[in-house]
Amino acid sequence: MAKRVAVVLAGCGVLDGSEVHESSAVLVHLSRAGATAKMFAPNIEQMHVVDHVKGSPTEEKRNVLVESARLARGDVQDLSKLSVKDYDAVVFPGGFGVAKNLCSWAVQGKDCSVNEEVKATLQAFHGEGKPIGLCCISPVLAAKVFPGCEVTVGRENDDKYPNTTDTAAAITQLGCKHMSKSVAESHVDEKNKVVTTCAFMCDAPIHEIFDGIGAMVQDVLKLA
Repeated sequence: MAKRVAVVLAGCGVLDGSEVHESSAVLVHLSRAGATAKMFAPNIEQMHVVDHVKGSPTEEKRNVLVESARLARGDVQDLSKLSVKDYDAVVFPGGFGVAKNLCSWAVQGKDCSVNEEVKATLQAFHGEGKPIGLCCISPVLAAKVFPGCEVTVGRENDDKYPNTTDTAAAITQLGCKHMSKSVAESHVDEKNKVVTTCAFMCDAPIHEIFDGIGAMVQDVLKLA
């Protein structure tokens, strides 16, 4: 039977939502592996809207669920309707929307809070022993919700991973273990069934990002 995977989005666009290439890579790798995917997003207002040409915030207001529908080709549901019993695994693509809309890491770092529906989703899958896949900045969600877990956001003290060292330090301060991994690799926390890969935390060609996400998806499906 095909594995059923929930994919949780955070809007549309790297600077204020889900990273488009990462989201697409997740869906392609799930499809290639014969899994079925259903997309969800919280029905909340974005922290802010960023003009992706100028790279600066605008005065607009947008809704995370409505914007996520752009990525989902309209086929997206309110995260509040996600039932863990209907799925074998859950995957969170990255993008600044994770750190702005799904939690407040972008402004509070390790002292951030996690959206209650996002937290409940993570805890539900963890409680049922079902795997959780996270890429790019999304592993910080696991670091906040699962004390002592193991995650990767890339390689520390490496110029190709410009944001990894500081993020890894914050993860460590939360009592979790940061695992140094290349963009092509994923890390499997066997105890917690948390699978992570760094994706665009690395300044790498897009095909390497795509392959690393593939490694994460494959490991998630092995655990499902």
